Amino acid sequence: MLGDPREKALKKLRKELRSGLYSYLVLSILEKEGELHGYAIRKKLNELSNGRLVPSEGALYDILKGLKKLGLVEDEWAEAGGRPRKYYCLTELGREVLEELGDEIREIVLVIEKVNGGW
Repeated sequence: MLGDPREKALKKLRKELRSGLYSYLVLSILEKEGELHGYAIRKKLNELSNGRLVPSEGALYDILKGLKKLGLVEDEWAEAGGRPRKYYCLTELGREVLEELGDEIREIVLVIEKVNGGW
């Protein structure tokens, strides 16, 4: 048997749903918190979601790398607690894109609420 079809479907759809959401959340956290290193971003996501929306460490760094490639974040090495860490911050382009994504997220939430009868 190739596994539970329900679990397979959930895994695939959760991955698709979360991939863009994580980028939006990372940008939002950097906007509100300022410069943060990857571990601090993950910790904040963990706090905000009660551990339910936290990408793996590798996935988070892939997200940050992708955001940097798009020019939405910048990174800089600095020492923290005696260790060098890479800190990330939002660029001006990142702020502009985040604002437009925020509008889109609000639209999506409104449609979801309408579809689900206000939850």
